[in-house]
Amino acid sequence: MSTTEVTPDVAARYSWGGDDHIFVELAEEMSLLANFRAMAITKKLRDERPDGVLDICPANASYQVRYDPDVIEPRALLARLKDAEAQVGDAADVALATRVVEVPVLYRDPWTTETLLRFRDRHQDPDATDIEYAARINGFPDVDGFIAAHSGSPWITSMVGFVAGLPFLYQMVGRERQLVVPKYLRPRTDTPKQTVGHGGCFGCIYSVRGAGGYQMFGITPAPIYDPTQKLPDFDEFMVFFRPADIVRFVPIDRETYDATLADVEAGTFRITARPVEFHAREFLDDPDGYNRRLLGEGA
Repeated sequence: MSTTEVTPDVAARYSWGGDDHIFVELAEEMSLLANFRAMAITKKLRDERPDGVLDICPANASYQVRYDPDVIEPRALLARLKDAEAQVGDAADVALATRVVEVPVLYRDPWTTETLLRFRDRHQDPDATDIEYAARINGFPDVDGFIAAHSGSPWITSMVGFVAGLPFLYQMVGRERQLVVPKYLRPRTDTPKQTVGHGGCFGCIYSVRGAGGYQMFGITPAPIYDPTQKLPDFDEFMVFFRPADIVRFVPIDRETYDATLADVEAGTFRITARPVEFHAREFLDDPDGYNRRLLGEGA
């Protein structure tokens, strides 16, 4: 990846949603740059907060605005959005105040393994586990190599949604190195809460137990959604993740998993997170070097 790749490939498309929504599609496919543009434009809108704008929701390569047409005239809002798009440009110079979040993961855990074995008739490779299949089709000689690649680079939270609190995660490496795994042929009717999954180019963490179609690689003991707001990470909001959070997966063993879960049940666990300012230009110029500095691993 280099600065030669930072020109948007399509013009944004603006669509009206009823009387009080505008949907803006910035690109036809997901890319880091498309997501940076969505983050930069929605950040600018939040900072300026025009009267009548009620909600601003960034997504993978798009965003949506809910507004009050009695306060702001729709065409005037459309003009503001187009002006914001022009000012942001390719977003290569965007700086985002965000966090580096460490997510502990027990890969090849017994709970997702038991679940995936119940649904092999819906899978591309009934004779392999999800992570074995993912390792093979991504060219790794073994699962350990795949885990090293999965946990060895940061992932940006490109959006939060689909179900409450679920982060979509996009690997911060060049496309030629991204892990890509298709979803199940048919969705499962069960997925354990806090499963670390992957579908297409996106990683995710299932915030609640339920149906799902992403490949299952492991599970985290760290809660990411607490509607009761009793746990210390949820004092301000029931959802932990925010768009632009940068995730570092940290492999753990079963003993560490059990100890962490005990801390969660005691109400003392906190997800490790530290504030950072993310600079798109520095990342685009030297992704690997910037990632090392971002994760505190030196030059």
